Amino acid sequence: MKVPASRAQEDMNKEAKSTYFDLPALDVSVAFPQATPASVFPPSVSDYYQFDDLLTAEEQAVRKRVRECMEKEVAPIMTKYWEKAEFPFEVVPKLGALRVAGGGIKGYGCPNLSITANAIATAELARVDASCSTFILVHSSLAMLTIALCGSEAQKQKYLPSLAELKTVACWGLTEPDYGSDASALRTTARKVEGGWILDGQKRWIGNSTFADILVIFARNTSTNQINGFIVKKDAPGLQATKIENKIGLRIVQNGDILMKKVFVPDEDRLSGVNSFQDTSKVLAVSRVMVAWQPIGISMGVYDICHRYLKERKQFGAPLAAFQINQQKLVRMLGNLQAMFLIGWRLCKLYESGKMTPGQASMGKSWISLKARETVSLGRELLGGNGILTDFLVAKAFCDLEPIYTYEGTYDINTLVTGREITGIASFRPAASSNRSRL
Repeated sequence: MKVPASRAQEDMNKEAKSTYFDLPALDVSVAFPQATPASVFPPSVSDYYQFDDLLTAEEQAVRKRVRECMEKEVAPIMTKYWEKAEFPFEVVPKLGALRVAGGGIKGYGCPNLSITANAIATAELARVDASCSTFILVHSSLAMLTIALCGSEAQKQKYLPSLAELKTVACWGLTEPDYGSDASALRTTARKVEGGWILDGQKRWIGNSTFADILVIFARNTSTNQINGFIVKKDAPGLQATKIENKIGLRIVQNGDILMKKVFVPDEDRLSGVNSFQDTSKVLAVSRVMVAWQPIGISMGVYDICHRYLKERKQFGAPLAAFQINQQKLVRMLGNLQAMFLIGWRLCKLYESGKMTPGQASMGKSWISLKARETVSLGRELLGGNGILTDFLVAKAFCDLEPIYTYEGTYDINTLVTGREITGIASFRPAASSNRSRL
């Protein structure tokens, strides 16, 4: 009897399914050998000019403990969280135990690190995962530092000890939907009322904001038209933070849109040291140096991965490291890194001696991020097809670098800050726009 086509197909499917499930489990790492993934992080081999000799014993100790923690605790899980764009709350206590939150702040349970030690910690965090580095930077070098520099003694006593241990988390809200590079024109308002202030407005791109316990918010005083600072609790009525979806970089960082509708902030939570936009520059001077060290750390990690990969991966019967063009690209990456190290280190020394200018910080951040872009791009080329897989770090680092290239002042804006300093001429606002504003 002739079996109907549909039944014959059904029998074939059953037979194929049975055969498939009878096969032994496939070990992908054995069946498709490539190279060691970034979940097993390679040793650091990027310090070619022995930069470590420039560091104090304390700074070397900070580097060692942050490196060990990141390689052991974060490297094995970072790809999973990055792919899902979720935050690894499980590592927060381990990051807190590193004693780097609160960086250069003295007292209040903070570690009182040198700015160089703080920068080294930032780089070591970013070497394995840029998102963890950004999480700490926002929490420590922006929010905590603002409280330390601009807060009252009571505010420091109340908030800093818990933040230093990462028992509580903070975010920093300056940028708005319509005001990024032109942040000084922000529109969020603060209206004085009996016993406190009423905040109305929006903030955008605020890292940590979806889960932060406290939010440092900047708003325009409706009476003075000046920028003031406020500490806002996460459960304040009228406050809403919504996660920004579909990012291609720093996916682990939970950036949020913040909406404030008649949010009451008591007088005790107004930051009395913020009375104009210029007061934020004290914080931004430090954070811009820290951000300059993130691309250094990212480039370190990419170089370390590429160095190992080229020695493990073979083509045409030889390791990729044996080919001249690959060696040339690797050396370009290494040369970039040495220059980036030295610019970043010099920035720290200028800051510590009180000599660093805004233009120097801006040029450091813009130039380092530009060189990091080139370095990571070379790493992407060296890994070929595997260069687009997050398993080998480079694709992830390639994407993570893009927001860093833009935040804390875009490359272009930072070059204009330096340009203003060396020429004495500000070029931020087009002449036509300035003329109209005077009419």
